[in-house]
Amino acid sequence: MTKQIYPCLWFDNQASAAADFYCAIFPDSKVVNDSGMIVNFELNGQPFMGLNGGPKFKFNEAVSFVIPCKDQAEIDHYWYSLIADGGQESMCGWCKDKFGLSWQVVPALLGKLMSDPERAPRVVQAFMKMKKFDIEALQNA
Repeated sequence: MTKQIYPCLWFDNQASAAADFYCAIFPDSKVVNDSGMIVNFELNGQPFMGLNGGPKFKFNEAVSFVIPCKDQAEIDHYWYSLIADGGQESMCGWCKDKFGLSWQVVPALLGKLMSDPERAPRVVQAFMKMKKFDIEALQNA
């Protein structure tokens, strides 16, 4: 295979608006092409395609995009940007943006915290009570 695999996101008729929204949130991002029906864009250099496919299909939590964040400032940036203008908070670092797409905004160090068998249950207990992750609270668990 010579090309990278990339997601195609089915929107009702908001692919251009969604691409602009996401490109404003993520660094190293741009709209590459917008034909009206299909919008090709990159987030952090990763290719995506938005399709204006109509109202038949909706996003759900079966597919989400994970954003591993280096610090609390990054978590706060992505969390508040993604839920702006009609997005929704959920539990354990999950949220939906205003287009209904699910995201997991997580600390990059979560795997390390969860790899300690003594600490992991306390970390899980702490984050099960959180909507947006609080790195300091996880580290203190």
